[in-house]
Amino acid sequence: MGTVVRLVSGTELLERAEGVRSVYAGAFAEPPWCEDPAEADGYVRRLPAELARPGFTAALALSESDDRVVHGFATGWTTPDPFPEGRSYGPVAAALGEDRTRRWLCGAVEIDELAVAAGARGQGLGAALLAAVASTAADGRCWLLTSVRADAFGFYLRRGWRQAVHPAPEGDGPALLLGPRHPAALMSEPAARNHPRSAPTSRNHPESTSG
Repeated sequence: MGTVVRLVSGTELLERAEGVRSVYAGAFAEPPWCEDPAEADGYVRRLPAELARPGFTAALALSESDDRVVHGFATGWTTPDPFPEGRSYGPVAAALGEDRTRRWLCGAVEIDELAVAAGARGQGLGAALLAAVASTAADGRCWLLTSVRADAFGFYLRRGWRQAVHPAPEGDGPALLLGPRHPAALMSEPAARNHPRSAPTSRNHPESTSG
């Protein structure tokens, strides 16, 4: 099964919304997310609004023989300043501190979603999708939130992402990961060692990567 990974426009993404919904539903039905299929419908309904976010970018893994068939997707956007307060942002900002939150995250590329269909895993598609969206960060500043209970947590670490803070070391909160080229990534390495994890995880939703 030949597959090509590429950045796509918002129009191309919406044209393949049903394929995105199918990949989303399959990936997030698995532990630790255990989402109802209705969540996938809600995600697709939110996509038009997501496209309006500053710096929105998306990558798709598409069948070479039929580019209407979606095997995986990833999305991201530019983190606003001031830093958002909803979802999982609050605990992360509190743990990181106001100064580092602004310098490390505001204006950087946030990877929001990443998922690969079960039948397409093991081909490096997750890594290619992640690299495609992260490549839009010209200064290397990209980041994401994920759970330390998901397999995706280890996926990111193996690709050079570094854990900066983990607001709930007992394993209940999201972990902040900085991209391999993020200027603060090397400084974050001691922090990663100081926050033990019981079992891997991903999303800020923490991102779901099943790649």
